Amino acid sequence: DVQLQASGGGLVQAGGSLRLSCAASGFILDDYEICWFRQAPKKEREGVFCISSSEGKEWFADSVKGRFTISRDNAKNTGYLQMNSLKPDDTAIYYCAATRKGLSGAVAGYDYWGQGTLVTVSS
Repeated sequence: DVQLQASGGGLVQAGGSLRLSCAASGFILDDYEICWFRQAPKKEREGVFCISSSEGKEWFADSVKGRFTISRDNAKNTGYLQMNSLKPDDTAIYYCAATRKGLSGAVAGYDYWGQGTLVTVSS
Protein backbone atom coordinates (compact mmCIF):
# COMPACT_ATOMS: atom_id res chain seq x y z
CA ASP A 1 0.00 0.00 0.00
CA VAL A 2 1.05 3.56 -0.71
CA GLN A 3 0.90 5.55 2.49
CA LEU A 4 2.01 8.83 3.98
CA GLN A 5 2.08 9.10 7.75
CA ALA A 6 2.20 12.61 9.22
CA SER A 7 3.24 13.11 12.82
CA GLY A 8 4.71 15.65 15.20
CA GLY A 9 1.75 17.90 15.86
CA GLY A 10 0.81 19.08 19.30
CA LEU A 11 0.04 22.01 21.54
CA VAL A 12 2.63 24.77 21.70
CA GLN A 13 2.67 28.34 22.96
CA ALA A 14 3.02 31.24 20.56
CA GLY A 15 6.66 31.72 19.65
CA GLY A 16 7.41 28.04 20.05
CA SER A 17 8.53 25.44 17.53
CA LEU A 18 7.42 22.09 16.22
CA ARG A 19 8.81 19.71 13.62
CA LEU A 20 6.39 17.68 11.58
CA SER A 21 7.41 14.46 9.90
CA CYS A 22 5.94 12.76 6.85
CA ALA A 23 6.98 9.13 6.50
CA ALA A 24 6.30 7.41 3.20
CA SER A 25 5.77 3.72 2.66
CA GLY A 26 5.03 1.73 -0.47
CA PHE A 27 6.82 4.14 -2.76
CA ILE A 28 10.11 5.99 -3.03
CA LEU A 29 9.57 9.50 -1.78
CA ASP A 30 12.75 10.64 -3.54
CA ASP A 31 10.85 10.54 -6.84
CA TYR A 32 8.08 12.83 -5.64
CA GLU A 33 7.46 16.43 -4.83
CA ILE A 34 6.39 16.83 -1.19
CA CYS A 35 4.04 19.47 0.10
CA TRP A 36 2.59 20.41 3.44
CA PHE A 37 -0.93 21.74 3.52
CA ARG A 38 -3.04 22.91 6.42
CA GLN A 39 -6.70 23.34 7.12
CA ALA A 40 -8.01 25.52 9.90
CA PRO A 41 -11.60 25.25 11.15
CA LYS A 42 -14.08 26.61 8.60
CA LYS A 43 -11.32 27.40 6.13
CA GLU A 44 -10.16 25.86 2.88
CA ARG A 45 -7.13 23.63 2.81
CA GLU A 46 -4.13 25.69 1.77
CA GLY A 47 -0.58 25.02 0.67
CA VAL A 48 2.07 25.86 3.23
CA PHE A 49 5.48 24.67 2.01
CA CYS A 50 6.52 22.40 -0.81
CA ILE A 51 9.78 20.98 -2.10
CA SER A 52 10.66 19.41 -5.42
CA SER A 53 11.93 15.87 -5.81
CA SER A 54 15.23 17.16 -7.13
CA GLU A 55 16.86 20.54 -7.82
CA GLY A 56 15.91 21.72 -4.36
CA LYS A 57 13.16 24.02 -5.61
CA GLU A 58 10.71 25.26 -3.03
CA TRP A 59 7.32 26.94 -2.89
CA PHE A 60 5.86 28.46 0.25
CA ALA A 61 3.01 30.62 1.40
CA ASP A 62 3.87 34.21 2.28
CA SER A 63 2.43 33.71 5.74
CA VAL A 64 5.20 31.28 6.71
CA LYS A 65 8.14 33.00 5.05
CA GLY A 66 11.12 33.19 7.36
CA ARG A 67 9.47 31.00 9.99
CA PHE A 68 9.03 27.57 8.41
CA THR A 69 11.51 25.42 6.52
CA ILE A 70 11.09 22.20 4.63
CA SER A 71 13.48 19.33 4.18
CA ARG A 72 13.61 15.74 3.13
CA ASP A 73 15.70 12.76 4.12
CA ASN A 74 15.50 10.41 1.19
CA ALA A 75 17.43 7.73 3.01
CA LYS A 76 14.63 7.63 5.59
CA ASN A 77 11.90 8.14 2.97
CA THR A 78 10.67 11.02 5.12
CA GLY A 79 9.93 14.70 4.71
CA TYR A 80 9.91 17.34 7.41
CA LEU A 81 8.40 20.72 8.15
CA GLN A 82 10.22 22.76 10.76
CA MET A 83 7.94 25.41 12.18
CA ASN A 84 9.43 28.21 14.26
CA SER A 85 7.96 31.37 15.75
CA LEU A 86 4.54 29.80 15.70
CA LYS A 87 1.48 32.01 15.88
CA PRO A 88 -2.11 31.26 16.88
CA ASP A 89 -3.04 31.69 13.21
CA ASP A 90 -0.91 28.63 12.44
CA THR A 91 -3.40 26.47 14.31
CA ALA A 92 -4.70 23.85 11.89
CA ILE A 93 -4.58 20.24 10.85
CA TYR A 94 -1.42 19.80 8.81
CA TYR A 95 -1.31 17.31 5.97
CA CYS A 96 1.59 16.08 3.92
CA ALA A 97 1.12 15.13 0.30
CA ALA A 98 3.17 13.84 -2.59
CA THR A 99 3.01 14.07 -6.35
CA ARG A 100 5.01 13.52 -9.53
CA LYS A 101 3.11 16.23 -11.42
CA GLY A 102 5.56 18.97 -10.58
CA LEU A 103 6.00 21.48 -7.80
CA SER A 104 2.80 23.25 -6.85
CA GLY A 105 1.05 24.63 -3.82
CA ALA A 106 -2.36 23.58 -5.10
CA VAL A 107 -4.37 20.84 -3.45
CA ALA A 108 -5.41 19.43 -6.83
CA GLY A 109 -1.80 18.83 -7.76
CA TYR A 110 -1.23 16.06 -5.24
CA ASP A 111 -2.06 12.39 -5.49
CA TYR A 112 -1.09 10.93 -2.15
CA TRP A 113 -2.14 12.33 1.19
CA GLY A 114 -1.34 11.62 4.80
CA GLN A 115 -3.98 11.57 7.51
CA GLY A 116 -3.12 14.91 9.09
CA THR A 117 -1.65 15.99 12.37
CA LEU A 118 -3.14 18.69 14.59
CA VAL A 119 -1.09 21.74 15.49
CA THR A 120 -2.52 24.04 18.14
CA VAL A 121 -0.78 27.29 19.00
CA SER A 122 -1.95 29.01 22.14
CA SER A 123 -1.63 32.76 22.69
